[in-house]
Amino acid sequence: MPPICMRRTLAATLFTLPLAATAQNPAVQTLSDIVVTASRTPEALSDVVGDITVVGPQELQAAGADSLAEILARQPGVQFVPSGGLQTTTTIFMRGTNSQHTLVLIDGMRANGSTNGTIHFPAIDPAMIERIEILRGAASSLYGSDAIGGVINIITRKGEQDRPLSAWANFGYGTDETVKSSAGLSGAGAGWDYSLSTSAARSKGFNATRPFTSDNQSNFIYYPDRDGYHQHAWSGTLGYRWATGHHIGLTAYDGYINGDFDAGYSIPDAYALTRQQSYSLTSTDQFTNSWESVLRFGFSKDAYDDRAYQSTTNSIKRNFSWQNNLQLHPDHRISLLVERLEERVQSTTEYDQTARDTNAVAMMYKGRVDRLHTQASVRNDHITGYGNQTTGSVGLDLDLNRAWQIGVGANTGFHAPTFNDLYYPFDGFFQGNPDLKPEKSRNIEAHAKYQSGTTRLGLTVYRNRVEDLINIFDCSSFPCTTSNTGHATLQGATLTGEHNFGNTSLRASADFLDPRNDDPKPGEGSQLVRRARQVYHLSVEHRIQALTLGAEYQYTGSRYVDAANKVSLGGFSLVNLTAAYDFNKNLGVQVRWNNILDKDYVLNTGYNTPGSNVFVNLSWRM
Repeated sequence: MPPICMRRTLAATLFTLPLAATAQNPAVQTLSDIVVTASRTPEALSDVVGDITVVGPQELQAAGADSLAEILARQPGVQFVPSGGLQTTTTIFMRGTNSQHTLVLIDGMRANGSTNGTIHFPAIDPAMIERIEILRGAASSLYGSDAIGGVINIITRKGEQDRPLSAWANFGYGTDETVKSSAGLSGAGAGWDYSLSTSAARSKGFNATRPFTSDNQSNFIYYPDRDGYHQHAWSGTLGYRWATGHHIGLTAYDGYINGDFDAGYSIPDAYALTRQQSYSLTSTDQFTNSWESVLRFGFSKDAYDDRAYQSTTNSIKRNFSWQNNLQLHPDHRISLLVERLEERVQSTTEYDQTARDTNAVAMMYKGRVDRLHTQASVRNDHITGYGNQTTGSVGLDLDLNRAWQIGVGANTGFHAPTFNDLYYPFDGFFQGNPDLKPEKSRNIEAHAKYQSGTTRLGLTVYRNRVEDLINIFDCSSFPCTTSNTGHATLQGATLTGEHNFGNTSLRASADFLDPRNDDPKPGEGSQLVRRARQVYHLSVEHRIQALTLGAEYQYTGSRYVDAANKVSLGGFSLVNLTAAYDFNKNLGVQVRWNNILDKDYVLNTGYNTPGSNVFVNLSWRM
C-alpha cells in the first residue's frame, strides 16, 4: 500500500477510536442474524468467514424514497454512479472493480443481464426488500462468473411467518411530487407459509442532465425538462412443509419502471421501460440428521425497452441447481453443488450468437477447530465457447480471545464477456470480438475485528489483481471493438466502528482505495475512472422514548472522468437528517431529509444529482 494511503489509514483509525469509548448502533444487535451468501448455507452472521454486511429492515425503512443504489452506497466499500435520477442507468463499484464485476442475486438467483453484464437497479423497489447481504471480495468459487469484486444478495420481503396473519402498509410523499405506497401480508399455518407484497411510486423528478460536461464542453444529450418515473413491483412466496424436514417453496419478484431520460433536443420525450423478474422453486429435504438436499429451478428475466431509440433487449436465464449439505461433524460441514445456467438473448439487435450454457460443479467446506474458523471452496465452470474456468478460495479466522479476531483470505474470480462484448454486430463503427478471454482476478485480504459488549471495530485490507481486462472501445484498428488489453490492481483499506451509549448510537466507516491501471496506454493515466480514493461515513442516532432522531454525514473524494486523468469531479460532503415517531405499536411516521445544505455535486459528468429533498412516510403494521 502506498505510504500516503497508510497515513490516511492511520488518520482514520484515530478518527474511529473514540467509538470504543462510546457505543451501540442497532447493527451491533444483528450479530445473531442468519445469512446465506457467505457460504451458500445458512449460518449466524457472527460465524461468517469473510467480509460481509447485512442491511436490515430498520435501515431500509429509514431510507424513504431513496433508490437501491443509494442505500448500497452507504455501506463500506460500495460506490455508485447514476445517470440522473433513480430511474436512469446506474452502475455500482465494489471495492473499485468494474460494475460487471459485482454479481447481484435476487433471493439467491443470478440477476445480472447477459448483454451488458449489470442489473437494472431502477427496477428494484427497496420497499420490496427484507434485507440485503453484501459479500466483498472475489467469490466465483461459490457463484461462478461476475463475482470478482463481490456479491450482493437481495432478499425480498417474507414477513412474519410464525403467526397466522400479519400485515403492513406504507404511504409517503416528498419533494418533486414523489408519492410511494406499499403493502403486504404474510403468515403460516397447517404446514403452509405465504407472503405477498406490492408497491407503486411516481415522481415528476428533476432534470437528469446539465448543459455542460465537467470539461466545459456542450452536453449533446441535454434537454431542459423534468425527468420523472412511474414504478410498480410485487413479490411473493408460497411454501408447504409436507413432512418434518421437507419443504417446497416458490418465490417471485417482478419489478417495473417507466423512466424518463434526456437524449437531446431531437428527442424531447425520451423514456425507457425497464423490468426485472426473478422466480424460483426450491425443494429442501433433510433426509438424515447429516444430509440436507436443496434442489432448485430458477427463472429470471431482465428487459429494457428504449422508446427514444426504438430498441429492445431481453435476457433470459434458466438456472438448475442441486446442493447437498453434509454435516460430517458438529463443527465440520461439506457442501456439494451441481449447477446449470442457460442464457438466452432476445433483442432488436441481431447478435451473431444468442445462447450460452454453463455447467458447474463445486465443493464448499466450513469448519471450526477450537478457536480457528475455516472456509474453503473450489468450483469449475464449463462455459460454451470457453471450456473450463476453475476458481478457489480459502479463509482462516482466529479468535484471539472473546473480543479480538484476526483473519486472512485468498480467492480467485472471473468474469465471462457479455454478449455485447462478444457478438455485437457491426454498426458502421463498432463490432464485438468473439475471441475475447474471460477477465480473471486474484484477491488477498486480511482483517482484524474487535467486539466487546456494545462496541464493534473492524479493519480490512485487500489487494485484488485483475488480468485480461476488457477494453470495450479498442479503436487501434477499424472497426472499433473489444479486446483484452489491460491489467488493474484494486487495493485499499476499510475501517468500521459502531458503538452504543445509552439511547445514542454511533456508526462510522472510512474507505481508502487505490484503483490502479497497471497498463496505461500512451495518453492514459494510472488511476481508473469514476472511483473516489476516499469515502467517509458517519451517522448518529438518538432515541427519546417514542421519538428517534438521526443525522448522517458523507464525504466522497474527487474522481477522474477521463482515462487521461486530466478532468476530475471535485469531492463533496453531504448531510442528511432522519426522524421517526411511533404513535403506538401499530402506527408510526418516518421523515428523511437528504442533502440539507442543498449541495450541488456531480457523480457522473454531464448529469445532475438531487438537491435538498424531503420524504415523509406513514407506516402501519399489524
